[in-house]
Amino acid sequence: MLDASAIAAGLSQLPPQQLRSTLASYLPQGATAAEKIQAIENGLRSPLGQSIREAMALWIVDEIVPVEKLVPKQYLNWRAPVRDSMMFVVARLSPERLAPKLLEQIELPFDTPAETRLLRLIAKVPGLQKLGQVIARNQHLHPALRKALSRLENGIRDVRPEDIRSIVLKALGAKANRYEVEVSTQILKEASVSAVIRFSWKNPETGVRERGVFKVLKPHIPAYFSEDMDYLQGLAEHFGDRHHTYGFPAHLIPDTFKKVRRLLRHEVNFRREQKTLLEATALYRSYPAVHIPKVIQPLCTNTITAMSEERGIKVTNAVLRLSTGARRKVAEQLIEALIAVPLLSSSANAVFHGDPHAGNLLYHSRSGELVILDWALRERLNREQRRHLALLFLMVTLRDPPGVLHEIAALAQHGPRGGVRLSGTIRPVITEFLDRIPTSSLPSVADAMRLLEDIAMAGIKFPASLIMLSKVMFTLEGILGDLVGADSAVGITVARHIAMHWVRHRSEFRLPLVKRDWITLQCSALLLVSRLGIQWQQTLVNRWLKPNSSPAAAS
Repeated sequence: MLDASAIAAGLSQLPPQQLRSTLASYLPQGATAAEKIQAIENGLRSPLGQSIREAMALWIVDEIVPVEKLVPKQYLNWRAPVRDSMMFVVARLSPERLAPKLLEQIELPFDTPAETRLLRLIAKVPGLQKLGQVIARNQHLHPALRKALSRLENGIRDVRPEDIRSIVLKALGAKANRYEVEVSTQILKEASVSAVIRFSWKNPETGVRERGVFKVLKPHIPAYFSEDMDYLQGLAEHFGDRHHTYGFPAHLIPDTFKKVRRLLRHEVNFRREQKTLLEATALYRSYPAVHIPKVIQPLCTNTITAMSEERGIKVTNAVLRLSTGARRKVAEQLIEALIAVPLLSSSANAVFHGDPHAGNLLYHSRSGELVILDWALRERLNREQRRHLALLFLMVTLRDPPGVLHEIAALAQHGPRGGVRLSGTIRPVITEFLDRIPTSSLPSVADAMRLLEDIAMAGIKFPASLIMLSKVMFTLEGILGDLVGADSAVGITVARHIAMHWVRHRSEFRLPLVKRDWITLQCSALLLVSRLGIQWQQTLVNRWLKPNSSPAAAS
């Protein structure tokens, strides 16, 4: 049995270089890995188990994977909630899940990088893996951490091929013989909740053997899913009770964890994704440069999705040998496929991909075709939401504070009298945000989404679909940064899409604006020069009033 009081004392008194050997000394000497795991598990289940958990949690967040290395200075105010979240999860994971993780951390070489330790720690914890995939493209992260987290896009390895084959054959039952299904003995790819394995089958419609892939729910997910839902709900309640401690709006962090729970439910809903794949295929039917995997419906079940095998290279790798001009074309293709097409769709409720990390985007250098994989996470925007989003993008470009305020109010969630409170809350945020954009710069779509993030931080709620789109934009911005640098020109690409496809695909394309919107925009555009002039004059005044400034410097 582990001595919880001794462990706690060791962690609080020993220097970091002695922690690992001290912790290891509490384990049975000469024992096998299984026996050591069992000893830790027994300790976690003992009356002193919570003390052991808390001691281990402190060790992890302060010494093993310090929060200072995970959260960059730009997000300093997020370090405390991230640290508390990590401790919360360690303190609540079941003993059978936590014990092997603790042993692994103890036995890793002392000089193991924090990034590597983090990947080991979040293995088989889908919610944390999904979060890692999203933040992997944040340009502000330390390069070593970004590189490590990017491995979550294609580098997860936590299931055996034989287990995946067994799940497939059991799920298919008699269909395996009827369609002469032959399943590979090697896993092609793993994600946080699923694994992909190749197969071949005899298509009865053509009489020809065809190749495909099965996306399969990992065997440990059903057992861990309920627990993950519980600790995410616990995190939402924890931060809801203590929101004043962190200085964030009461709903902000709890809502974040509630949304993660919702997304994880979608990840394991294979029937939902199968329907989404069919819908996405219809959405991109007129765009030959974009390809969606074809669903093989006779071989689909609740836990496996059969679809065509797609060729290509992860987009951030595929462009490495391309010229600057060719890389820019790929960047524009991504913007068009992931933003312009869904936002300008003629559908009443357009679907958009909710998880466009680089591992879900394949590119063919020869054909120029972009393949969009993994539609488990998707959201919808109705016509009115897309209309107000388009107006928001344009009003930010025109630096029109009242116009921006009107569109944000239209997009926000508030009660009958909420509009008055909302206006008083966000008006100064909008003014300050627009004033920070230099007069020499053209505000971008990404700027508009950052403004929405700032408004959310001020305590205003937005629909889940809008929050998802914001995350999509920031994930895509990170990929575009890897492809072409900071100048990705999202707005220009969307405008080009409008010009190219208005006539060619008019039946599937609909600009969301109405007549009165064009009148409003024209009036706003007439005042743009005066707004820029006022901002320029204010800049001069601010420079003049700075200490040690002179009239010559100001001019």
